[in-house]
Amino acid sequence: MQTGSFQWMKSLNKSIILNQIRTSGPISRAQIAKDTKLTPPTVSSIVKELIEQGLVKESNLGTSQGGRKPTMLVINSKEFYIIGIDAGPKEMEMILSDLSGQIIYETSYPITTSISEVEFMNMLKKGIEEFLETYAHLQKKVIGIGVAMHGVIDVESGTSLFAPNMNLRNIPIKQELEDTFSYVVKVENDARAMALGEAWFGDSETSKSMMAVNMGRGIGAGMVIDGKLYHGEYDTAGEIGHMTLDIHGKKCQCGNHGCLQTVASGPAIAEKVKESVESGEKSIITDMADDDISRINGELVYQAALENDYVCRTILEETGVYIGVGLTNLIHVMNPGKIVIGGGVAKAEKFILSPIKTTIAEKALTKKAKQTQVVISDLGERATSLGAVSLLLVELFDPQVATTK
Repeated sequence: MQTGSFQWMKSLNKSIILNQIRTSGPISRAQIAKDTKLTPPTVSSIVKELIEQGLVKESNLGTSQGGRKPTMLVINSKEFYIIGIDAGPKEMEMILSDLSGQIIYETSYPITTSISEVEFMNMLKKGIEEFLETYAHLQKKVIGIGVAMHGVIDVESGTSLFAPNMNLRNIPIKQELEDTFSYVVKVENDARAMALGEAWFGDSETSKSMMAVNMGRGIGAGMVIDGKLYHGEYDTAGEIGHMTLDIHGKKCQCGNHGCLQTVASGPAIAEKVKESVESGEKSIITDMADDDISRINGELVYQAALENDYVCRTILEETGVYIGVGLTNLIHVMNPGKIVIGGGVAKAEKFILSPIKTTIAEKALTKKAKQTQVVISDLGERATSLGAVSLLLVELFDPQVATTK
């Protein structure tokens, strides 16, 4: 679907009606008019267009209020599709989703540590091309592409300013993809996209304010307030991995010392275990790594902890304490009603969640702050790519985000 078509679809009144159908459907035209304060003729006219466009369809008949049974309306979620991309830092995951978040197709590509800006964009374009070739019959039903990118993003221009874990800078993702494919493209920081995905598809839709923390090779967070992503003045809100916990700590990839990322990310956890083994501590992880400590990674640490290995279990529990300290800082600054943790580190829920909650309960200032809800994402490994999908959905369905163009 061309850019102009997407703008047509998300005009203000259309978005108001679409959102009402999405959140309250099946719903009648009369009820939409009552709930939205739009006139019945306006509702009927726009619903007619939305049905012709294929975004809405008529469903079963509703309950009669004394006259004819009203025809009910629902979102035609399987009529349009969105490409969602979780870009880095370790791999590029791509999904094709319908409007309800149902994944139709998915694939992934490994990202090398020495990838250049040009190679990154070529990989991105090649993956999208393969998607469109595989589902050629759906090309005209794709309404856009969402990209969740590691690092600092200029959201307005859709440019990746700095991806520290890949050492990439100034990649005009939105411009290049729109020029190549003629679809609407939205680019967002991966942690913020994940937060929006949690608000859209996860168990957080009723939360007025929630924060999602993405913990893997790096650590980032996104804050959703009343359904809107919070970006901050210069689009750096959520870079909690670079929150300093110890000014004398290890040097981070960002150049600072003692960042949260240096003590609680997947690589940091693996590094701590390596140091323990090298110092002489006994751990079954050496056998699991075939006596090659260079093979030790976060996943292997988790597997060893499941086998009740003392070193790995202890380090994961300590990691939970560090995360708890970082989240307590966030609670004091942002005061979210709920915090959702996702990413590879979240797989170690059995070892990290209790220390996280205990630390918050010990260190938060007030009784209510101590009781801040902290959960592990129920979207699993697809949280960020579904978040990329939601970048398009929130503009299509949200009347406060929609423009009148």
